[in-house]
Amino acid sequence: MKTHHGSRAIASATPLAAAVAAMSLTLTACTAGAAGTETAGSSDATPIHGDISFNDAALTKLDSAIKAALKGKKLDGLNLAMVVNVPQGYWLGGNAGFSRGLSELGVKGVFQTPDNGRLDEQLAIIRTLRSQQVSAFSISAIDPAALKAPLQSATAAGIPVLAIDSPLPAADGAALYLGTPNYQAGQKAGEAMRAALGGKGRVAVLVGSLTASNALERIQGFEDALKGTDIKVVQKIADQMSPTNATNDAQQILSDHPDITGLYCVYSYDGPAAASAVWESGKTGKVKVVSDDADPQTLGFIHQGVIQATVVQSPYQQGYTGAFLLAALRVLGRKATMDLVKPYLGSDGTLSSGVGVVTQENLAAFTASQNKLGISE
Repeated sequence: MKTHHGSRAIASATPLAAAVAAMSLTLTACTAGAAGTETAGSSDATPIHGDISFNDAALTKLDSAIKAALKGKKLDGLNLAMVVNVPQGYWLGGNAGFSRGLSELGVKGVFQTPDNGRLDEQLAIIRTLRSQQVSAFSISAIDPAALKAPLQSATAAGIPVLAIDSPLPAADGAALYLGTPNYQAGQKAGEAMRAALGGKGRVAVLVGSLTASNALERIQGFEDALKGTDIKVVQKIADQMSPTNATNDAQQILSDHPDITGLYCVYSYDGPAAASAVWESGKTGKVKVVSDDADPQTLGFIHQGVIQATVVQSPYQQGYTGAFLLAALRVLGRKATMDLVKPYLGSDGTLSSGVGVVTQENLAAFTASQNKLGISE
């Protein structure tokens, strides 16, 4: 994949399965000498249901329909971009999928991420893309309100915008949202926490941003899933998209609130941060951790029982199907593209990339599926 200067492509090295195994060995060595650690769950806890089917069947049909519609069209002048929100392992899949989509289309493109997950960096990326005459781009918006003007400007200039990962209001210029139905993802996390805690406890939420719409929708879904239980969300802390802050926040929560029994971790790095704090404090099994996303460290902590479940998305499809949607929006036009997409939209107008839940029981199957797609750390 071609990249412009200033972009940060996530590189591949060790396969995902090896990363999980390495993390597991590290944790095993460490926990062997850890005092006061428990791996057994609460006697009131119930099994958490795992599922990794996502929405692959529907998206495969859509991909085929778009490919057929683009057949014979002139594509070689396209220059597409995928702009994400944080430089974390979560986007390895998105990068892999986008790269494959570009290759199959035979077009140029760039995967870009703000190095420090900052809004000003994301705005700068958009300005640079505009100066380089990008044909169309997808974006996981850090702050929808702050991005409204530049996205509307791009759309007015005939540059299609596709929202991924985090929805954007239709008025802000995005033609479509391809990604996780975030409220549903939050509900899945809440259901997992209910099961892990046996319906009672006190929970804190770790999140990168309390302005991003995907985060807000997830937290709302999480809280709604806890209704009717004796589980109370007592604290929500935004770490400003900093893994270091997330680790410090988790440690502080456990120190200041010994009655905390659960941690819900919304951003990809929040899971490993919370799990590390739980393990280091000797509270494995006492404090239940439910996270989002499939960071290799998260999967390692699931293997060891420090994290009870993680709600996973399909960033690969956001990249792969996203590439074809961008090409279609630019070449076929918005109406023709939406006619192709319409049969696959949810009741909320979302083109879902699906929601999965990974536990110890289906971890090996999930890891194998990711490696098959070429997703590696």
